[in-house]
Amino acid sequence: MRADRDSVDARLAARLAELRTEHGWSLEELAERSGVSRSTLSRAERAETSPTAAVLNRLCAVYGRTMSRLLGEVEAEPALLVRAAEQPVWEDGAAGFVRRSVSPPHPGLRGELVEGRLAAGADIAYDRPPVPGLEQHVWALEGALRIATQGVEHRLGAGDCLRMRVWGPTRFRCTGPGDVRYALAAVLP
Repeated sequence: MRADRDSVDARLAARLAELRTEHGWSLEELAERSGVSRSTLSRAERAETSPTAAVLNRLCAVYGRTMSRLLGEVEAEPALLVRAAEQPVWEDGAAGFVRRSVSPPHPGLRGELVEGRLAAGADIAYDRPPVPGLEQHVWALEGALRIATQGVEHRLGAGDCLRMRVWGPTRFRCTGPGDVRYALAAVLP
């Protein structure tokens, strides 16, 4: 599994460098646009470190794509049927976040399905949406989840579903005592 993880990190690093080059930006310009330090960007593009969920979100916002779309760009061409064992998994171990791309994105489709897992106590804040106006449906499958968006905090328990359009900062928190598992359906505007 570690070799697969290293391979995904290397392809992600190469894609991040490629996107910056396609836009004609220096590391300094990208740092200014994203609010991510030049050194962090440089290390991520050289695969010296795997970017955190918050860093990837900032880069996705600058590049105008969802995280699933970016991660899908480093995977093989998506198939119509993707077995559970073949679904790409990305981890932000420091934040206690695991993300499974259940339905890999396709350039011609607007929707995608993701499974998220947050460890007890995990708290992830996104300072902006990856795509302004992104529609999200968050369905809590197990555990308790708090989501803050547009100045309102929503508490979800197992079976609860929150629908939102993301225009500004959001925050996902697992208040425990156990982990939370949720499904997130995202639809591009």
